[in-house]
Amino acid sequence: MQKSEDDRMSLFNNYKKNPVDTMININNPADCCGCTACASICAHDAITMKPDALGFLYPEVDRSKCVDCGLCEKVCAFNDDYDKSLNIDNPLAYAARHKNEEELRYSRSGAVFVAMSDYILEHGGVVYGAGYADHYRVVHKRATTKEECNEFKGSKYVQSDMNTVFRQVKQDLKAGLAVLFSGTPCQTAGLNSYIGKAQRKNLILIDIICHAVPSPSIWKDYLGYIESKFKSNVIKLEFRDKSVGWYQPYMESFTLADNSIHKDFLLGYLFGSGLVSRPSCEHCRYCNLSRPSDLTIGDFWGYEKVAPEMNIDNKGISLVICNTDKGCSLFRECSYMLHTKHVELLNSLQPNLQYPSSVDPRWHQLAKDYQKRGFLYVARKYGNVGYRYQLRMFMDKIKRKLSI
Repeated sequence: MQKSEDDRMSLFNNYKKNPVDTMININNPADCCGCTACASICAHDAITMKPDALGFLYPEVDRSKCVDCGLCEKVCAFNDDYDKSLNIDNPLAYAARHKNEEELRYSRSGAVFVAMSDYILEHGGVVYGAGYADHYRVVHKRATTKEECNEFKGSKYVQSDMNTVFRQVKQDLKAGLAVLFSGTPCQTAGLNSYIGKAQRKNLILIDIICHAVPSPSIWKDYLGYIESKFKSNVIKLEFRDKSVGWYQPYMESFTLADNSIHKDFLLGYLFGSGLVSRPSCEHCRYCNLSRPSDLTIGDFWGYEKVAPEMNIDNKGISLVICNTDKGCSLFRECSYMLHTKHVELLNSLQPNLQYPSSVDPRWHQLAKDYQKRGFLYVARKYGNVGYRYQLRMFMDKIKRKLSI
């Protein structure tokens, strides 16, 4: 096990040509979720977020700018003491889906986020969510119109770059705007800590039931691999293609400039195997029912037990958990756009509401292979590309037959 940790540390430090003594003192990459709260709170811009070998961002301090105020350490919420002061004693759970079938088509589950963001926009607020910059690089963005908000629809199975979003949120709150922010639990916990209780009144936080966050660099190279393979640029994509039904295996769908559509599941295969996740995801502090947000939303796997009538057409259904009075209020206000059913929370638990996802023991070797040999080598050795994958599938088939 020590060897694995040493390998992770080597990869984590790879981006530092001249390592510096960082004020926040992150000795292990698993101790940092990359939320950017520390970089955002630094008034002297002494902290920048730098990528490791897999593209995951970590804070680095410029000691020449640092004044040793300690705010970067205090603001970190990736620990067991994150703020739960607004949480109600017994969170309320609901099965929910949008009444508009067009919204269901372009959302990965029940389009609950669409209803909530529409409500905020209709009342003069702003919405933050995961969208795209450059060529499908996943970033958090600000939206003031439904058209801009449409970019937030659909899952993005990549850790988003927050950039200066936390500071933008604070500016909006100081201007008196209502702000809806959606993200992973570690991102909402970080933002909550950065904003502080004085500005929290008009901020609504929504976290997703998060499995883990995959590597930005793997995603970038995967996109390039698809374009090289089919000799055409990607002009549209869906991380989880829902055209064949919601309750289906993970499948990416790429629309190319030549109007061809190609479906693939390489990223889903690596992601589902725990091979390309951020190290901190295995030690997630938020996989419980004391969520760091006003609302929690996600796919309602297991809905058949409590609300089978709500997804007969297999177009998707959401689980909504109201964690605070503010979350309960927003859900009530936008419920006219939704079909809803109150369910018992303990009968609706998803795995990542109980424990973090595991990281594959081969993670450190994949990262080293990727750094040294590149994406295609990793895709063939660990993914579903080439003869090795076919051989693994054949051997698994033989084992299953022998066990019968």
